[in-house]
Amino acid sequence: MESLTLLSYFQDQFIEAGCDEAGRGCLAGPVFAAAVIFASDYCNPVLNDSKKLSEKQRLELRPVIEQEALAFAVASVSAEEIDKINIHRASYLAMHKALDMLGMKPGFLIVDGNKFIPYQEVPHACVIKGDGKYLSIAAASILAKTYRDEYMENIACDYPDYDWRQNKGYPTVKHRQAVLKLGFTPHHRKTFRVTDPQLTLF
Repeated sequence: MESLTLLSYFQDQFIEAGCDEAGRGCLAGPVFAAAVIFASDYCNPVLNDSKKLSEKQRLELRPVIEQEALAFAVASVSAEEIDKINIHRASYLAMHKALDMLGMKPGFLIVDGNKFIPYQEVPHACVIKGDGKYLSIAAASILAKTYRDEYMENIACDYPDYDWRQNKGYPTVKHRQAVLKLGFTPHHRKTFRVTDPQLTLF
């Protein structure tokens, strides 16, 4: 069976969950992930990749997703854990934790991106730019993004110099400059090295 035919077969035969993460490229804060299950005939013309929506649109869609999904869950992995296992494994771990919390076990997973660590014995397909192709992945991207943004805004009160309300932990110039001047906070990923004007990974 060709890959696209196989994907269609699993989507027709099994309860499908879409998974995505937010915060992989950040310098500070946890990585968040979400898993969402919709009815097979679910339709929402507004749902799209979270990066293509405004903050207002994402916040408006969040309660809609939570009310209309058959099941959803959001989970996170801390900056400390990211430092221990690396950001890639932490992203997959966050997805696995979200799947654990769904309350119903999917028979098939569609995951945004090109790599994934298998979850239990559930078959999966990785879909590049899947958040722009499948509603459940788009919904997962919105939940992961909005929950993470909310988290960063809350902890920003304790560390105003790092501008987390605006940058949400991403390595903007202002954020990097603050780290170079003031050092890391407990929320920073210590295995990420800051240079000015470029962020690199060890």
